[in-house]
Amino acid sequence: MEHDLSPSTLSELRRPRPYPAVSVLTPTHRREPDNAQDPVRLRNVVAEAKKQLESDPAVSRERRSDVVHQLDQALAEVDLAHAEDGLVIFAAPGEHQVWSLGRTVPERVVLSDTFLTRNLVSAHAAERPFWVLSVSADRVALWSGGADRVTLERTGGFPVTRTPVDFDAERQERIGDMPSTFRDEDTRHFLREADAAMGMVLREQPRPLYVTGEPAALSLLDEVGGVTKEAVRIPHGGLAHGTPDAVWQAVGPTVAAEARLGTQAVARELESARGRKTFAAGVDEVWQSAREGRVRLLAVEENYRVTVRDALGDHLLPAVTGDLDAREDIVDEIVEQCLETGADVRFVPDGTLADARGIAGVLRY
Repeated sequence: MEHDLSPSTLSELRRPRPYPAVSVLTPTHRREPDNAQDPVRLRNVVAEAKKQLESDPAVSRERRSDVVHQLDQALAEVDLAHAEDGLVIFAAPGEHQVWSLGRTVPERVVLSDTFLTRNLVSAHAAERPFWVLSVSADRVALWSGGADRVTLERTGGFPVTRTPVDFDAERQERIGDMPSTFRDEDTRHFLREADAAMGMVLREQPRPLYVTGEPAALSLLDEVGGVTKEAVRIPHGGLAHGTPDAVWQAVGPTVAAEARLGTQAVARELESARGRKTFAAGVDEVWQSAREGRVRLLAVEENYRVTVRDALGDHLLPAVTGDLDAREDIVDEIVEQCLETGADVRFVPDGTLADARGIAGVLRY
């Protein structure tokens, strides 16, 4: 199942496809007893997708057979034992994908000529993705981090490796093994190349960056690096050859501390916007501002959800799940719209925006 949504992956998902491009969404659960319902709900929603394919006169028999086969293959790939909070299946002629999301989704089937990506975009933003660069003298590993995990990233030439340097016994005795390793010109060149590779990754996928390594490695990176100079330093060696769990244990507390600081900064920006009359609060007001491209900073509580209906295109009114014109993922719509117009989207702990009813924005004008 897929987890990591890069800009290139999102662009590919949004590419028009031969009709029908089927998007199947269903909420899932991480723990008992709630997860007992997940297999039944998943089978039912896939069955509903097949039913819609069968009844759609615009779908030829050949294409229907192809997409049904893709749905069956996708269903076989789902691993509910490792489910998160939402599941999305994409199926079109000749292709399928399965996405596991750390954010809940409404149960839905959509047939179109593009896949429905707003829930992926919102879930990705909510995870507050970051990079971890783990540095040693012979290996530099890149990790992709999210809400509760890191995974080894194989992109941009990472992991970068070289043959370890062996110092002779006389040299070790004279100046010491580890300090000499990080004074060596080849090591300087190696870390300079790793820094350049990291710069290319950040240009493609900008995220907060954390760098781990023993103090001597971090000191040398300060001397020869460029983009890594702005990173948060974590003096912890051995992680370039480490496991995802070891890396997460090392960086998790720092990531959490940075998130708390980020939440405080968002609160200050919102308070300042109130004084400048560039503040929007509540789903209806924020939705209207987002459609006009006026939102510079969007703040959303992590578990804020609301179901609404559109009142003649002018306002959003409360609605009940299951209503014919209900929009159950309006928050994800707003998040995607704001990201499309260049806004900074920040998810904050529940209760942070109580006076704004769960969602607020700082406006450009």
